[in-house]
Amino acid sequence: MPYVTTSDNTRLYVKEWGAGPPVILIHGWPLNADSWDDIGFGLAEAGFHAIAYDRRGFGRSDQPVGGYEYDTLADDLATVIEKTESKNAALVGFSMGGGEVARYLGKHGGSNISHAVLISSVVPFMLKTADNPKGTDQSVFDGMLDGIRKDRGDFMQSFAKTFCGVGIMSKPVSQAVLDTFFIWAMQAGLSPTLACVRAFAATDFRADTAAFTVPTLILHGTGDHVVSIDGSAREAARLIPHARLIEYNGAPHATLATHKDEVIRDLTDFLRGGQLSEEQDIRRAAAIDPMLGGLQPTI
Repeated sequence: MPYVTTSDNTRLYVKEWGAGPPVILIHGWPLNADSWDDIGFGLAEAGFHAIAYDRRGFGRSDQPVGGYEYDTLADDLATVIEKTESKNAALVGFSMGGGEVARYLGKHGGSNISHAVLISSVVPFMLKTADNPKGTDQSVFDGMLDGIRKDRGDFMQSFAKTFCGVGIMSKPVSQAVLDTFFIWAMQAGLSPTLACVRAFAATDFRADTAAFTVPTLILHGTGDHVVSIDGSAREAARLIPHARLIEYNGAPHATLATHKDEVIRDLTDFLRGGQLSEEQDIRRAAAIDPMLGGLQPTI
């Protein structure tokens, strides 16, 4: 089943591995389903049915004119769940994909969902407002939009370094990882790329957090300078009832690449219903490399 078709006739590319309890993997911006390959393969080896899809406008999916607001994106996720016949599925959202998890639960409910996982996620609200002082200034998002319009290739090459923690981590990712990020980013359409910046910047998921009635795990790096942990994961853990937060000390935004072994371990332990260790339970900023303290979030 390489493609499923949504209610507005948008074809979404879907890839699957393994057999067992279904786990739906929702990718981040500006990537596609291939960014889940390492995690999906690990889940399949652990006895799960990993399902990843390209968001509309990205990768191999269609690029319609509209539908890049989160209500439609959540409906797209509902289509994937239905067409893959995923019963009692776990939803795992990375970065922008965390918003799809939240809005799906808020709009469609969790009756057919077993677990929710937010990884380096934008939930609960990215934009800095009077009642969201830990958010990111609108000027940052405006700068992203301007940079993409001016020279998208140059912007994405630079953004890949921030995304992956180059210049922050003592053992950065390889050049090949950065090159792959660039390829994935440039497979997306320009219009969807811009529209999704506006969507994840301005969508408020705080009301949706009340709909997280299933076991929830939150994974986030304390060295994330794309989505700051203070305004995202720590706030989400406060708002979502009984959520479990694991902080990866010093990790950048791209935990799926830089900390894939830890993500696979923590994710499979959680989905199996096992008890997370005390070390896994929470990793606070006291252990962060001091050099990280003066850096500010990029977005």
